[in-house]
Amino acid sequence: MRTVTLEELLEAGCHFGHQVTRSNPKAREFIYEVRDNIHIIDLAKTKEGLEEAAAFVKALASKGGSLIVVGTKRQARGIVEEEIKRAPEILYITNRWVGGLLTNFSEVSKNFEKLKALSENLKDDEIKTKYTKKEIGLWEKDRQKLERSYGGVSSLKGKPDAIFIVDSHFEDLAVREATKMGVTTVAIVDTNADPNVIDYPIPANDDAVGSIKLIVEYIIDSWIEGRKLAENRRTATT
Repeated sequence: MRTVTLEELLEAGCHFGHQVTRSNPKAREFIYEVRDNIHIIDLAKTKEGLEEAAAFVKALASKGGSLIVVGTKRQARGIVEEEIKRAPEILYITNRWVGGLLTNFSEVSKNFEKLKALSENLKDDEIKTKYTKKEIGLWEKDRQKLERSYGGVSSLKGKPDAIFIVDSHFEDLAVREATKMGVTTVAIVDTNADPNVIDYPIPANDDAVGSIKLIVEYIIDSWIEGRKLAENRRTATT
């Protein structure tokens, strides 16, 4: 993995936390100072957290593990969808967290099957001849709705090994489900969040586009490096 510099983190705006009145007391260890009533995050802690999280993600990928990236807030959605193109085996959620995805998978997975069936039927001209245009149009509406909610995780077969979350405070339900099910959590944790509930917290601004992009890109880079290690090992043994 390349070394991320404090200058990069500074330029990306990773150091700007929330207003003092919105802070979580448990995030104090990551705070460097207060400036104009805004908490300033210690970028040395950001660098440390990011590199530890990236090392975990790289190792997970090298072992053939599974990862879900969760970024549903407006600033994160486009970044996650763009970065994920570089590692299509990673699952992702950018619309809203699917309640019960981890804690009630057997029920949620029924919608995966429904999405798959609708997609297949809409591609089958023979099946479509048996239905009216209106009925087929309703199929497409249902398919689009399911795609928005489940498209990025519809290939999930069970409990993932880890989830990487942009904004652990905003995605509280995802954090709670992961914790309950023993799924390892990696997350960007701002000064309004509790870092203690995250296995690999990355203390950083979770609102600034520059901060989100730098961190998501670094994590995806680490995953790709891990996958390459796995491929090299397979090649060496064949």
